[in-house]
Amino acid sequence: RGGALAHSGGNMASTAAGKQRIPKVAKVKNKAPAEVQITAEQLLREAKERELELLPPPPQQKITDVEELNDYKLRKRKTFEDNIRKNRTVISNWIKYAQWEESLKEIQRARSIYERALDVDYRNVTLWLKYAEMEMKNRQVNHARNIWDRAITTLPRVNQFWYKYTYMEEMLGNVAGSRQVFERWMEWQPEEQAWHSYINFELRYKEVDRARSIYERYILFRALAELVLIHPDVKNWIKYARFEEKHSYFAHARKVYERAVEFFGEEHMDEHLYVAFAKFEENQKEFERVRVIYKYALDRIPKQDAQNLFKNYTIFEKKFGDRRGIEDIIVSKRRFQYEEEVKANPHNYDAWFDYLRLVESDTNAETVREVYERAIANVPPIQEKRHWKRYIYLWINYALYEELEAKDAERTRQVYQACLELLPHKKFTFAKMWLLYAQFEIRQKNLPLARRALGTSIGKCPKNKLFKGYIELELQLREFDRCRKLYEKFLEFAPENCTSWIKFAELETILGDIDRARAIYELAISQPRLDMPEVLWKSYIDFEIEQEEYEKTRSLYRRLLQRTQHVKVWISLAQFELSVGQKERLPRCRQVYEEANKAMRSCEEKEERVMLLESWRSFEDEFGTSATKERIDKLMPEKIKKRRKLQAEDGSDAGWEEYYDYIFPEDTANQPNLKLLAMAKLWKKQQQESEVAAMDPDKDIDESQT
Repeated sequence: RGGALAHSGGNMASTAAGKQRIPKVAKVKNKAPAEVQITAEQLLREAKERELELLPPPPQQKITDVEELNDYKLRKRKTFEDNIRKNRTVISNWIKYAQWEESLKEIQRARSIYERALDVDYRNVTLWLKYAEMEMKNRQVNHARNIWDRAITTLPRVNQFWYKYTYMEEMLGNVAGSRQVFERWMEWQPEEQAWHSYINFELRYKEVDRARSIYERYILFRALAELVLIHPDVKNWIKYARFEEKHSYFAHARKVYERAVEFFGEEHMDEHLYVAFAKFEENQKEFERVRVIYKYALDRIPKQDAQNLFKNYTIFEKKFGDRRGIEDIIVSKRRFQYEEEVKANPHNYDAWFDYLRLVESDTNAETVREVYERAIANVPPIQEKRHWKRYIYLWINYALYEELEAKDAERTRQVYQACLELLPHKKFTFAKMWLLYAQFEIRQKNLPLARRALGTSIGKCPKNKLFKGYIELELQLREFDRCRKLYEKFLEFAPENCTSWIKFAELETILGDIDRARAIYELAISQPRLDMPEVLWKSYIDFEIEQEEYEKTRSLYRRLLQRTQHVKVWISLAQFELSVGQKERLPRCRQVYEEANKAMRSCEEKEERVMLLESWRSFEDEFGTSATKERIDKLMPEKIKKRRKLQAEDGSDAGWEEYYDYIFPEDTANQPNLKLLAMAKLWKKQQQESEVAAMDPDKDIDESQT
């Protein structure tokens, strides 16, 4: 019992000692993530940049005798063998081991290592290549042949072995051996490039007949008494034919093309075959055969699959055909395309425009009229102007064609009249259509019909453009009384149009009737609603200035200032006073600036008031005295920076904004708050001076004595 107690006591003592040895875990008060996060990639990159994991290079050893060399070889071989024993499937270890033995000229050992590696993985292409390259590098030709034979027998679908093997035999001058390897390769029916390599090999040794036989096997391979196609592709037939053509066997080349056409038949026709066949015949100057080939193909191949064929046929006809044949080819092709487009969407007016442009190049007027009639029959389904804007140009082009190309004035008139009857004038109209019709009638020297058309347009659907066009027509005819009547109708229709009032007044001015022009201006400015009143007033003022009626001009300025107190009006009045008169111009101009400054004191836009003062100061700088310059300098405002609170659309605070404000001296004299602020600043300055005087009383006594 005592022993047990002692044992338990010992355990308690040990546990207590253990508790004392355990350090306390530091409590982290701030568990928020750090502002700058460090990733594992960053740690690795920094370690790489600082080269923390680079080991120093091993020291260089110098071998001085045979024993040290044998010891070095033993250690290296043991290292390589250990690596191989650890993982036999890593072929790179085997290759490094063999290359090291090769570097020591231990070819037999290297060969043994490669053989052991092939026992592990005979499907590894790199292993075979390194093995064969080692034998070739050391001029072991028979060994290299043995390795290539084993490689192509074991892995016959690896083309690289065949390429290397044939290249080696050809470099050794063993042409027969290389041909034998190629033949063994062809028995496996390889890819296209392999056949071309064999053909090029035979051509390098001028064996054209052998190359032809290879092409025959390449195109058609006979097995078990039936025709088996190896590469069913048109380009292989074309290459075979071009091969015959290149070697001047033209009859053989034509026969190849004919066999290809017969082989593919009408079910699998390809345009590339016929294009190549036609170009071959073109090179042989057989132009009729070329034309027959193109027509035969175009009649049987669908249009969407014969674009290249049609293009080459067109080029051929341009070279060797007549003009009519060329035009027929081009027009028929493009006409087919446009017909497909307009059938798919009859309201695709852009397609109709292109189609009509093509058809108009033809001399047959009936065909052009038929297409135009089909085009204008596709009336927009919705009576909205935006849907008619493209459609109306079909009618315009139709009328212009009849007038300029067909030279048929009566049909042109019918086209215009039909179009104007079709338009829904109660909802919208096209002024250009009425004006084009009127201009056409004038060209036909039929002035009454032109006036009747324009009068009808103004009566049915008056528009500004129609009035302007009609007035311009009468002006060109020098019918001024009709122009006056038209302007009166125009202004009854649109009294807010300032441009019309100005043009009317300018007409009367040109005609020398100043009183009528002034009366028109007076009527214009008395209108309750105008689209550009500032332009109208400026034109009226310029009119009076041109007539040298300066008192009336001043009166106009005063009337305008009763309606608006805009700063530009005041500046314009001041400049006017400065420009007229000799003795009184400076006092008058200064008086205008004085009035403007008083009137602009209540203006909320302080920038306009600053603009006025700037203009006044530039005037005084040029024409004023020192007293007037000093006075205007006192009137110039002080520019200060302020802040104001911004609010978002939902009413929340959006921060503060800084802006510039202007404080005018005249305003500060009238505002008590600004006076109080100035007095406070003065009091603070006096307090600071008194504090300085209290700190230096001797200075005050001296100043009082003085």
